[in-house]
Amino acid sequence: MTLKYNRFGYLIGEGFSNVFKNKKSTGASLMIMCATMIIFGIFLALGENVNHFVAQVESAQGIQVFINTDASDKEIQEIGEKIKQLSGISKVEYVSKEAALNQMKERFSEKQDLLAGFEENNIFPASYVVTLTDLKLSGQIQEQISQFDNIKKITSKDETVETLINLANGIKIITGVILILLIIISIFIISNTIKLTVHARRKEISIMKYVGATNNFIRWPFIVEGMIIGIFASVISITIVGVAYTWVAESLVNSEFMQVINMSLVTFSDMFSSIIIVYMLLGIGIGAIGSIISMRKYLKV
Repeated sequence: MTLKYNRFGYLIGEGFSNVFKNKKSTGASLMIMCATMIIFGIFLALGENVNHFVAQVESAQGIQVFINTDASDKEIQEIGEKIKQLSGISKVEYVSKEAALNQMKERFSEKQDLLAGFEENNIFPASYVVTLTDLKLSGQIQEQISQFDNIKKITSKDETVETLINLANGIKIITGVILILLIIISIFIISNTIKLTVHARRKEISIMKYVGATNNFIRWPFIVEGMIIGIFASVISITIVGVAYTWVAESLVNSEFMQVINMSLVTFSDMFSSIIIVYMLLGIGIGAIGSIISMRKYLKV
């Protein structure tokens, strides 16, 4: 047990020693890996928020049926009853003209005075917000409702959902391509960085092999070095991405645009668990692979 512990301690100690012995090359590797992870983090955050927008829009799964302003209360009620009888309807919620005006006031918040003139002459039509059992039925139900009398306009979110889904898929593809390219560059940089250390210790490695040291025993300190660089890069990148994302998210949430569209953003704390796992796997993986590649030449029999 003591022998195994000493061996493990030696491998870890040598790995840390290598990191601090080659400060310039270690710094170069850190910068490259941080750049890789920060760029990946930007696209990851974009993808998470687009998926979040899709979920918000899909949760409504509805259409809004606006009624002609000259329709009587009885006619408005009859339209609501007809909609409820259609197949594929989950919920029907009536929005009066007064409620529609109040909703606009809430969206404009501090600029409610722009709507002051509509108090006596309310131009906002009454409507029904219709929630569907399945978003795929949207087109069919819209066609049926459009046949009713006194229907002014029908709006739906299915086109928005489709656009957001296409955007999310596009971001995923771009993120994947960029990530692969950056991983290749990072592995190349780290392998060359560690290769300098290995070259400087080539005589020591030859002696170790001569006295019977296994390839794994020689290889592990350098793998540990690469993994340590990867972990440092992960921590630095998470900190930078977290601070930057939180600042940008707070600025956007407080903007008029976000208040008008009534959408929220994913908080960094919600993404933290997934992003730290991805970053750690990415950092440790790139570091280990780069180290293994750099050692191949010097461990040949």
